[in-house]
Amino acid sequence: MAKGLGKGINAFFPDESIHSENTVEYIAMGKLIVNPFQPRQIFNEEALKELAESIKEHGIIQPIVVRPKEKKYEIIAGERRFRAAQMAGLKEVPAIVKDMTEQQMMEVAILENLQREDLTPIEEAEAYSSLIENLHFTQEQLAKRLGKSRSYIANHIRLLQLPEEVRKSINEGVLSMGHGRTLLGLKNKGRIQEIANKVLAQGLNVRQLEALVHQLNENVSHETKKKVKKDVFVEATESQLRDYFGTGVQIRKQKNKGKIEIEFYSEDDLERILEILNVKLD
Repeated sequence: MAKGLGKGINAFFPDESIHSENTVEYIAMGKLIVNPFQPRQIFNEEALKELAESIKEHGIIQPIVVRPKEKKYEIIAGERRFRAAQMAGLKEVPAIVKDMTEQQMMEVAILENLQREDLTPIEEAEAYSSLIENLHFTQEQLAKRLGKSRSYIANHIRLLQLPEEVRKSINEGVLSMGHGRTLLGLKNKGRIQEIANKVLAQGLNVRQLEALVHQLNENVSHETKKKVKKDVFVEATESQLRDYFGTGVQIRKQKNKGKIEIEFYSEDDLERILEILNVKLD
């Protein structure tokens, strides 16, 4: 999921002092507290048990990274190793202590997780959203720093517009990112949860869901006016624009003129689209 982050943490922290090699210390488990900015919501219990068994046999090969926090230490990176060490019954763990601000800690925690490939699409979306909100990046700036396309970032963040239960289903892996993106294509947003439940009940794949959403959207169009069949070029262009803007796009063509309609779902979503268009409003 989060491949291609070659620039990684160094893109955010050019200061070499933050990355210099530090002495490894052994810190008592009771002095460690978890990172409040941890983007990972789900820790697979079976995977943790396997890691715990490995730690029992070989110890912790890669130290965790922490920062001083009053009389304790806050975990910056390595919470999964910490949890597995707890399971393994360790009394202390190897750690590298770094002095970091909360903002720096948040950045490292998020980027460390993004560089792994087992975040869910929702966790990944929330990580991107957090970086944009807290570091005031545009989607374009964040995409360049992470070696991603802007549409990749936008399509993930757009998933956060889904109802909470649908996001939960994607987190649990019973719905895919493809299902989520397709559900967002529904013209009647109030039916997203209902249709998601139908997908789960009937085991619909993404292609089947796309057909269902297309049918439902056709019905919505017929309720207002008779739908004019679009040519293949217009439909292909709409698809490209939807991917580019990360939202619904309609091209309405009449003879030699027409209009392009770009949907938005909140004030923040409108600002995101204006940012892509490089438009500033006073």
